[in-house]
Amino acid sequence: MSLYRVVMRLSRNPGTSHPDGDDHRGYTVVAPLDASGHLDLELWRAEKEKCTVLRFSPDEDEKADGWLTHRGSHWYFRYDEEDEGPDEPVFRLGDHLLRQGEYLTIHEADGEDLTYKITDVVKV
Repeated sequence: MSLYRVVMRLSRNPGTSHPDGDDHRGYTVVAPLDASGHLDLELWRAEKEKCTVLRFSPDEDEKADGWLTHRGSHWYFRYDEEDEGPDEPVFRLGDHLLRQGEYLTIHEADGEDLTYKITDVVKV
């Protein structure tokens, strides 16, 4: 069990504001992963101050930084400033393998559900 830097880039999302995807939009998350590549709740509890989220974008207004959080049975991206938007739930994040080539859906602050591809996973 270790912390990993997981980079997710906006994938193709037909019928949305980004139908062709965009490698310059996405998230960099420091996440606690077990040997199989799933989120590890116990490691998160021990290291949660190190479990960060950075939303990157060419649009300065869309950039944000915050934390990976857990409530109930769900994981969220939590931001500390109101202008960064509400917590973003990641669809079934606890069930997903966080490995290169996998896909995740994030419910964006503007209400869109967008798919991201994991492009990089590196031990921190």
